[in-house]
Amino acid sequence: MTAVDWVMPAIGEVTDWQEALYRDIHQHPELSMQEVRTRGIVADHLRQQGFAVDEFGGGVVGVLVNGEGPTVLFRADMDALPVLEAERFDYRSTDTGTLAGETVPVMHACGHDMHVASAIGAAAVLAAHRDRWRGTYIALFQPGEEVAAGARSMVAAGLVDRVPRPDVALGQHVLATPVSGSVAIADGPVLSTAVSIRVTVHGHGSHGSMPHLSVDPVVLAAAIVTRLQTVVAREIAPDQFGVVTVGSLRAGASANIIPDEATLLLNLRAYDQGVLEQMQAAVERIVRAECAAARSPRDPLVETYDPYPLTDNDPSAVARVRAGMVAVLGQERVLQMQPATASEDFSTLPDAFGVPYAYWGFGGFVEGRPTVANHNPGFLPDLQPTLTTGTAAAVAGALAWLGVGD
Repeated sequence: MTAVDWVMPAIGEVTDWQEALYRDIHQHPELSMQEVRTRGIVADHLRQQGFAVDEFGGGVVGVLVNGEGPTVLFRADMDALPVLEAERFDYRSTDTGTLAGETVPVMHACGHDMHVASAIGAAAVLAAHRDRWRGTYIALFQPGEEVAAGARSMVAAGLVDRVPRPDVALGQHVLATPVSGSVAIADGPVLSTAVSIRVTVHGHGSHGSMPHLSVDPVVLAAAIVTRLQTVVAREIAPDQFGVVTVGSLRAGASANIIPDEATLLLNLRAYDQGVLEQMQAAVERIVRAECAAARSPRDPLVETYDPYPLTDNDPSAVARVRAGMVAVLGQERVLQMQPATASEDFSTLPDAFGVPYAYWGFGGFVEGRPTVANHNPGFLPDLQPTLTTGTAAAVAGALAWLGVGD
């Protein structure tokens, strides 16, 4: 195994400014595809570290060429969420943003501030210790993960044609588990593929006292919700994973008015693209059949949005990353990752290049402290050892390809 005893002391060299950077980004979050300030901070840091910097589709890419050797791409996402942060510490976010024309609170409720700070720290460590590795390191900072738009935006802006083709792509996410100080990785599907669906069904409005003169879209929507519960229960094999969630049903504005239409928002997830497509087809079939049964005067409108790809780790890449992490962090801190039902657009990037990838999680909460799930107003990972661990994991993953030893 390549000697990596230098990694943790090197991370200690950047800790002070890295922690300050994390607090600053946490205090000033930006919504998806609006990460202007964050993008500028990232670009400045990368230039100071000697990276050649370019921007693509709202994201930033730094390329550091350090002799002949493999090329590694490491990705971090930058966007925050429209969430009002809990009031319990001195660097909480009080910033707001604009979403659909409305002013909303903004918070790094998913930990992307930790991702940015870890990735900048890792880039700084590699830039400062070029005698320890050979090859090309690509530090990619992506916008818009929360709306499944950022990775596609960067690819559409010419990423694949303007950046060296990596041999492997790496990414990570801070999570409620495992315990802070540990990482977890596994091969195969680790995050689900997903898609959201907006369904609009049409009725015929009437006075609430005259339902016989209506085609009631509320009753129609309720029938659809009930019938959709059979998709996973009766159409997906028991050994397959699938979820159909109706997250919103909106219709009408008054107790005594039967409205003209109703809108449902659905979310579908699976560990297999074929299963996802099977569920999508079932949803559309059920919606259209229920509309016909209810005498709906118009065909329903079924629209898909926010598609997320499957995150399916390459076994060889995972084995190599795991060995690198064990060398830096120790065997006891590198755990087996359990597949999560959340989704990511990370794999859009390596898929566009046609290269293997490895994606892992690292813990955000110290042992004994109550954990809080991502997207919660109280999601605030313990600063340390979380930040140091995320940085070490990123460096270790890169060195699994780039390292040359002492």
